[in-house]
Amino acid sequence: HLKELSHCFHRANVFWCISVCMRMNPVLSKQLHALCVQVGHLIQQASGSSNLKKVTLELGGKSPNIIMSDANMAEAVEQSHFALFFNQGQCCCAGSRTYVQDTIYDEFMERSVERAKSRVVGDPFNMKTEQGPQVDEEQFKKILGYISSGKREGAKLMCGGGWHDHRPTHLLPEQYDSCIVPCCLYSHTIIFGPVMQILKFKTLEEVVERANDTKYGLAAAVFTKDIDKAHYISSGIRAGTVWINCYNVFGAQAPFGGYKYSGNGRELGEYGLDNYTEVKTVTIKVPQKNS
Repeated sequence: HLKELSHCFHRANVFWCISVCMRMNPVLSKQLHALCVQVGHLIQQASGSSNLKKVTLELGGKSPNIIMSDANMAEAVEQSHFALFFNQGQCCCAGSRTYVQDTIYDEFMERSVERAKSRVVGDPFNMKTEQGPQVDEEQFKKILGYISSGKREGAKLMCGGGWHDHRPTHLLPEQYDSCIVPCCLYSHTIIFGPVMQILKFKTLEEVVERANDTKYGLAAAVFTKDIDKAHYISSGIRAGTVWINCYNVFGAQAPFGGYKYSGNGRELGEYGLDNYTEVKTVTIKVPQKNS
């Protein structure tokens, strides 16, 4: 709606100007933003050149979703599907890198493809619809470009990847078998769309290393029945939030935010409140009592 309003005013940058004014305003002492890394850099620079206001940034993510061989298969498939395709894949903490242990890889892939093919794409106002359009045609075309790049790099398209019902912003859910190209573009680029990359791994040490092979660190997930494996992976992954046997679970008491290029500061919980406060030290000299 904001974008449409800006077109009505024939000023494409009107809202950008408002944002800049807010960042430069010396009256404001705190701001919170959820946006892309490039704009995050600009906001930090603006806060530094104004009144050094405190800034909380929740930026992008390339979140790993790890499926161990002992996981509940049906639950892992459904939760992984939700983790990526929620909101048409337009979610900063989407589980966009799905790592599956080699012994269950084929079965997981088969079930995941079957689930993706059954996803209902269409009118978001229809209660039966699971997936609506991308945010706009520009983003839609950008996603198609990533799909083409993935194919050129050797990723194998398992399903989807095209227009739905000839609509220019509705994209069929797609899945890629990328186990043979672990350094694929998809592993490092935020696509912000319904593109699920499924990769194969063997050991715990390997998957932790590959999960951390990104400049982002917003969220991650592990599916396993072994609590020791869950603790090992969650402590090794550099991400602000790690879900165990679930995904996208939030609570007002649980702080949320990222490591590395995924931002700084936290939302929610006591840590979220701390971002809006200052620490003050008051020292009082008590008169010596004469007795």
